Amino acid sequence: MRQPFLAQSFLAPALLAGALALAAAVPALAQDAQPVRVRGTIAAVAGDTLTVTSREGPAVTIQMKPDVGVRAVRAAAAADIKPGDYVGVASLPGEGGKAGALEVLIFPAAMKGAGEGSYPWDLQPNSTMTNATVSNAVESVSGRELTLTYPTGSKQVTLPPNIPVVTFADATAADLKAGVPVFVPAQKAADGSLSTGNIVVGSQGVVPPM
Repeated sequence: MRQPFLAQSFLAPALLAGALALAAAVPALAQDAQPVRVRGTIAAVAGDTLTVTSREGPAVTIQMKPDVGVRAVRAAAAADIKPGDYVGVASLPGEGGKAGALEVLIFPAAMKGAGEGSYPWDLQPNSTMTNATVSNAVESVSGRELTLTYPTGSKQVTLPPNIPVVTFADATAADLKAGVPVFVPAQKAADGSLSTGNIVVGSQGVVPPM
């Protein structure tokens, strides 16, 4: 039976080689593996093979590991974010030293510390991912503003109106169906093949925004 995955792994800093290196133990990556994040829609599922129509257009074939875990995202709201929460925020550089958020993932309390820090991300060109604790949250004319604090620094981000804000929901392999939007943190082997131990699926009309 496939077990729920440790969702920290898909927000680890650039999924660097060696290991996902988060709060809970996860399998180490082979030295020749490269991180590849696949975003798109499931085209087909055949046994342990997942085919995704990527956002770039081409179909991508991914081998699912025997213990692959599936987790869904569900809608939340910017107003739900309060000091003390642990969040993952993808953002772009903004004016006045404040970054403009592209999306926010509110982690469950048990996952505080997962992938902590700020590092390059590939949601959009020049975007970063910051996994950190909210030390301050205020409303402004431009939207909700968060101060994110992590061991090596802090970051101020502005959340514009209607920004995607999500949190986790339970899911199983039965939710892997054609037409379902997915985010897949995969590893690319030397021969070009892709494999994954974690899959994030959209649910109830919510697309994984990360």
